Amino acid sequence: MSVPKIVTRALGKDGPQVPRLGLGLMGLSGHYGLPAPDEERFAFLDKAYDMGERFWDTSDMYGDCEDLLGKWFAANPDKRENIFLATKFGIIPEKAGIKVDSSPEYCRQALEKSLKRLGLPFVDLFYIHHLDKVTPIEKTIKVMAELKNAGKIKHLGISECSANTLRRASAIHPITCVQMEYNAFTLEIEDPQRRFLETCRELGTAVVAYSPLGRGLLTGSIQSKEDITKEGDMRSRLPRFSGESLDKNLAIVAKINEIAKTKSATPSQLALAWLLAQGDDIFGIPGTTRVHRLRENLDAMSIELSAEEERAIRDVAKDVTGPRIPDGFPGVNLFGDTPPLEA
Repeated sequence: MSVPKIVTRALGKDGPQVPRLGLGLMGLSGHYGLPAPDEERFAFLDKAYDMGERFWDTSDMYGDCEDLLGKWFAANPDKRENIFLATKFGIIPEKAGIKVDSSPEYCRQALEKSLKRLGLPFVDLFYIHHLDKVTPIEKTIKVMAELKNAGKIKHLGISECSANTLRRASAIHPITCVQMEYNAFTLEIEDPQRRFLETCRELGTAVVAYSPLGRGLLTGSIQSKEDITKEGDMRSRLPRFSGESLDKNLAIVAKINEIAKTKSATPSQLALAWLLAQGDDIFGIPGTTRVHRLRENLDAMSIELSAEEERAIRDVAKDVTGPRIPDGFPGVNLFGDTPPLEA
């Protein structure tokens, strides 16, 4: 089997060259079902590396993912330098939802724990996973910059922040990228009132799109509620996967699939190609635990869309039903702002 063509671009202004499509590792440790045995997960990481997928994204709240990666790096020390590794801090899972702590103190503690689990002296990219609504962003970024100067971080990132927060953070230290949900069903970062994407481009900050396949909805592999009811699958609690909303959204996916057929592509590939068509400063981190799906995703980098095809997908997808997460979900701070820094 031939190796997929890996297309790279600079991650942010003057940033490192990384694949346009990275590998989201949340599902490797559960969330969409129970995790597989370690041997199977190690084999998957081996295959990802062999295919040329070297942009890996994890978090300290993704179950045992950092521990698993630590074991893999220990067994493959010569491969570490070839992988651009991102992890995150700030979300603390709780039974009723999540707790968020983006304080400087917790940032230091979380990074030390992540490095210990990973068995590494540094990570390539360290994100604030969520903002806690009480810590001025300047304080957190100042500490992250100190950790970078100490050699423990190479690049700084933020997930789910507002344009104003990004601008304030960038005044302290350049932010290489922001991680936001972005796909044909989720277009909030384009909202002219938010001015988010506009601000990213002004500052030279790349966008790394999480859930570029709409948590699997855009893959076409979900045909009914029964496909997301296995133990450990969080999607059964999300509005777009519930009741009549799911039925309506699956009808939209069927239309997208018809467009995909005209490109000899799968719905997943079309959705990823659509994302990459939004600009060279847009990256995606689709997650999977299956080698054939990884190959399918990576091949999307070779698909080009015309302006008419991009618009057709956008036009079909605009009728998506339901918000991306439940209203009032505890701890969530989408497009998060932080209090002003007191003089």
